[in-house]
Amino acid sequence: MADLKKVDPQVFELIKEEEKRQREVLEMIASENYASKAVMEALGSVFTNKYSEGFPKKRYYQGNAVADKIEILATERAQKLFGVPYVNVQPLSGSPANSIVYLSLLEYKDKLMGLSRDFGGHITHGGPLSLSARFFTPIHYELGKDNMLDFEAIEKLAIKEKPKLIICGFTAYPRIIDFKKFASIADKVGAYLMADIAHIAGLIVAGVHPSPILYAHIITTTTHKTLRGPRGAMIMVTKKGLKKDPDLPKKIETAVIPGMQGGPHDNQTAAIAVALKEAATPAFKKYSAQIVKNAKKLASELIKFKFNLVSGGTDNHLILIDLRNKKANGAAAALALELAGIVLNKNGVPFDSLPPYWTSGIRLGTPAITTRGMKEKEMVKIAKWINEAVDEVSGEEMPEDKESRSAYWKEFRNKIKSNKKLASIAKEVKALCAKFPVP
Repeated sequence: MADLKKVDPQVFELIKEEEKRQREVLEMIASENYASKAVMEALGSVFTNKYSEGFPKKRYYQGNAVADKIEILATERAQKLFGVPYVNVQPLSGSPANSIVYLSLLEYKDKLMGLSRDFGGHITHGGPLSLSARFFTPIHYELGKDNMLDFEAIEKLAIKEKPKLIICGFTAYPRIIDFKKFASIADKVGAYLMADIAHIAGLIVAGVHPSPILYAHIITTTTHKTLRGPRGAMIMVTKKGLKKDPDLPKKIETAVIPGMQGGPHDNQTAAIAVALKEAATPAFKKYSAQIVKNAKKLASELIKFKFNLVSGGTDNHLILIDLRNKKANGAAAALALELAGIVLNKNGVPFDSLPPYWTSGIRLGTPAITTRGMKEKEMVKIAKWINEAVDEVSGEEMPEDKESRSAYWKEFRNKIKSNKKLASIAKEVKALCAKFPVP
């Protein structure tokens, strides 16, 4: 059979173009990472061809003897790595995994309680227009004035609203999560506690962030991000969860199929199995510790340049920056940084004065650059480049009305593309990246 280059040279060249882009820039989106060659090899394997609707030894299709083995292997590795009695590796990604849990536990219009998206919660935690808000009743807690979790306020809200499900674990919270305190609140009101550890799963298994295993009833996670696997997800039930409801595994399986999905992606399952094996190694623990060291060093360097870090720093892999004191907006800064070879994302910040599409902040993380082997020394350089790039867009005021914003953005994009300072930084970034190969 002919290879990709012969069959579809256009797609082949686009893949090569993306390989080049990933090599030559600093990938600093907190939710991105570089999977190993072994993980990608499994993802592109012949398991792509199989359809395995159902669960091991209970399939609707024939020819699943080997697919059963790979799913059982992935499941057993996850159970051992996280220390839980039940794992489902079939969710296609993080958002479907969360929706599966809601379908398992909640009835129409039941209350679920999570951190507001405006303060770092995920859209699936009751965000506007999401399935979680359209079919259930979202109750949102917020961060305190110090931009940290305010457990006293969270407890008062939970007692008042009595949600059936409380969610902890976030998409833009740079501090340690006290799962024990969340458990105390959930137990007090009789709620299920779900820990969404999509961002910090790798840090947890490596022991550089506390685990929710003793405190949550259900845990969801993606398998990319800090776990450094393929794009995928898992749902776990803890011993505490089984004690509260022994039928949780069955409820989750019913919600997976026929509730939310059909057949799993067996190639994805195979790649997850590989990633879990890698995550059980001493090298992965060392890597995860370095992620946090790099994030802390980068944060301290950014503070020297007078950047306003939400909560004042970081305990994990990500940093959230409020750019209002720099007289910059998130959209302009993110584009300028991309042109400078530093790829991150615009992000809302607590009490943001701009709408979600534009934002007053940016979010960045260290998982991918740490995978390349960068350490504290490189963080000093990166902080300097970030400061120089943001300086180039300082004073870019976002118009208040929608029509004016569109015109402003079109003009800004055309202008910023020819910025010589950003082009100069990009050359320096490229030179640094050449010293740290991607997997």
